[in-house]
Amino acid sequence: MMDDLPVETEQEGFMLLQHGHRDMIEATAFNSYGDRFASSSVDGKIKVYNRHKDGSWNLNDTWGAHTAEILQIQWLPPTIHPNLIASIGTDGKFKLWVEDPTLVPGKGRRFNSHNNKPVWELRSPSRAPFLSFSIKHNPETRHTYLALIKRNAELTLYENEEPENLDSWAEVDTVVVCEKPARGEETSFKVAFDPNLEPCYNAIRQGVQRDSLALIVASMNRASIWRTKEISHSVSLGSSTSKELYLAAELKGHRGLMRDVAWAPGNIRGFDIVATACKDGFIRVFQITTPAKGSQAPRSKDYSKLPEQTATPVQGTPENGARSTPSGIGAGLAGARSSTRQQEAEGKQGEIVHVAKEVSKLDANRIPVWKVEFDDDGQLLGSTGDDGKLILWRREPSGVWSKSAELALNRSVPVTV
Repeated sequence: MMDDLPVETEQEGFMLLQHGHRDMIEATAFNSYGDRFASSSVDGKIKVYNRHKDGSWNLNDTWGAHTAEILQIQWLPPTIHPNLIASIGTDGKFKLWVEDPTLVPGKGRRFNSHNNKPVWELRSPSRAPFLSFSIKHNPETRHTYLALIKRNAELTLYENEEPENLDSWAEVDTVVVCEKPARGEETSFKVAFDPNLEPCYNAIRQGVQRDSLALIVASMNRASIWRTKEISHSVSLGSSTSKELYLAAELKGHRGLMRDVAWAPGNIRGFDIVATACKDGFIRVFQITTPAKGSQAPRSKDYSKLPEQTATPVQGTPENGARSTPSGIGAGLAGARSSTRQQEAEGKQGEIVHVAKEVSKLDANRIPVWKVEFDDDGQLLGSTGDDGKLILWRREPSGVWSKSAELALNRSVPVTV
């Protein structure tokens, strides 16, 4: 079995960790400060490493998190909790693990001290397991949002209004992002939140609400942008609002399965930048804009500004001035048509047109790409693929992206058994 101690290469700038997993590593994640590192494997276990002052990495703890392959892990923002890890596995479960720093390291209990269970667990309501998730926390409102996508192409959005209570999650909305894959077909689903605190100012000017959430979703061989809108509901004691997801834009041009998606921070530029990783060997960078009102159809909230006769049907009036009264059947049909128009108007309310434009198509040596991620400024994009290299792409002043650097190990790594 491999040792759990780090092995440093000679003057190469890389540090290789003998991870100690019994099977292939499926996902990795750093915390917000970069001093803690977690890895998950097909063996269902998660390992956490701590970086010491001398630069070395030592194993902190290992525990069995899932009974099947772990697909994704993520450290949650420290504004929620200093040490909180989320994970999903092919066993159909999403779990939150909180660390108890009072327990001894290396005993397998620091992150599952709650009777050997996570602090919160969500089981997929169907046989379709979760394949990807994304978490966003608003430090101002203290609300946390969770997006989960299942193998049957269902995207579900959850909200937690009580950050002190990690098991208080409410379902916001569920949508189907594409056709359900056939049984036995290779699948690929990814979801990622807009990391910016608010929508870009041009989107707000066109009517996007400041608390609107945005998601980029990779579903099989297509990618799309989804955004939330507010829907008003009339109740006996007044009115209330709720969020619903709607399709804002589609990212076209892909010729293979979508492996990963990423949303760039820094939308102060007035538009959004997203990237996709595709099996066809290309990284595509898109610019998401919201056109001015003059170039788009009026939204339902603008209908009230139009002449009255365009908004509501007017009953015909005879020449002698006598008003004709429709029959009971006619009145019923007219009421049904009016109700249908009202429901359609309410369904379109708050939906803002978004336009996606491909600004760069980056060739990753025609090797299938598995991962893309932006830096904190949204000016640098990293990608990895089957060739085992890390390629860095930089945004030029013209807005076009070009290759900046390529990192790879220059010698083979011996495997210790």
